[in-house]
Amino acid sequence: MQVVFLNTFEKIGQEGHTEQAQLSICEQNGLWSVIWTAEDSKKSDQQLLWYEGGSWEEMMTAFRHGIAVQMGEGYAPLIKDMLDERRANDGTGSMFSMVQCYGEMNANSELFEALREWRRMSAIADKKSAYLVATNRMLWMISAFVPHQLEELLQIPGWGETKQASYGEAVLTITRAFERTTSFPLNWVADTLDPKVYTKWLYKLKESKYKSMMDKQQEKRQLLSAISDGISLDEMQTKLELPRRDLMERIEKLETEGYDIEPLIERELEKMPESEQQMVWDALHSVGDRYLKPVLYKVYGEDAVQGKPLDLLYDRLRLIRLRFRRTKAV
Repeated sequence: MQVVFLNTFEKIGQEGHTEQAQLSICEQNGLWSVIWTAEDSKKSDQQLLWYEGGSWEEMMTAFRHGIAVQMGEGYAPLIKDMLDERRANDGTGSMFSMVQCYGEMNANSELFEALREWRRMSAIADKKSAYLVATNRMLWMISAFVPHQLEELLQIPGWGETKQASYGEAVLTITRAFERTTSFPLNWVADTLDPKVYTKWLYKLKESKYKSMMDKQQEKRQLLSAISDGISLDEMQTKLELPRRDLMERIEKLETEGYDIEPLIERELEKMPESEQQMVWDALHSVGDRYLKPVLYKVYGEDAVQGKPLDLLYDRLRLIRLRFRRTKAV
């Protein structure tokens, strides 16, 4: 096994004792491994295998995720800048992220719940996802800083003029019922925020980011395996526990990344008459391939689709559109 990367980490442990660990990337016959070896208080080594496999992309994600976890626990590397950690190490950072951190650490739970209920009702009224109205992080910040004026609300990171016009007065109606102990503008946050708390928060963000990437990579691997094994869309949906729309979007993404999805398309269209497939193809030429509803109406008629299995029809339209776009790209 060849060691292609090695770095040493240190942190100050209990009673001022310096604890050391080594992180290595190794390669053997095309297989990568990421190994974390930590020295415990008894001077014996504790070894953890963070990754083992043939994917460079997955190996690097596991590598970075593990680094974020360990640096969040206080380890510092001798070779720096693997995660652009300079800001975190010196306790500085953007005012934007500091305000976010303070907001999460000091959220008012009662106000947050009131804002979350407002968001839920607004999302229903606007027929959109709740996170498009406002994210949890945004609501945490609003509940922590408690703006009472429109100009104060605009100082919340991510709350721009569009949200202000749509929701500003409604939010202030809620926040004005709560007292606050801080002031605007928020330039005091940098001096108030504990650097150690802020550093740990930054690495927690990185940890979450790489964990999400690892989950997506695993999901992608499972999806490719399912396609290779000849599993149907219904079986994939059950196995991956994904909503049908999300499953189809992931399959479309695989196609754009160059993976061979044709075997799946052939299996799923076996029961669809060739003449019907040709009608869909002609409709894609006629009305375009950006939106599927016009294609659906073109093929089946706007009135005739009532009572038909729309989920099945849309699945088939999306699969035929994959073929259609592939031929356009040639």
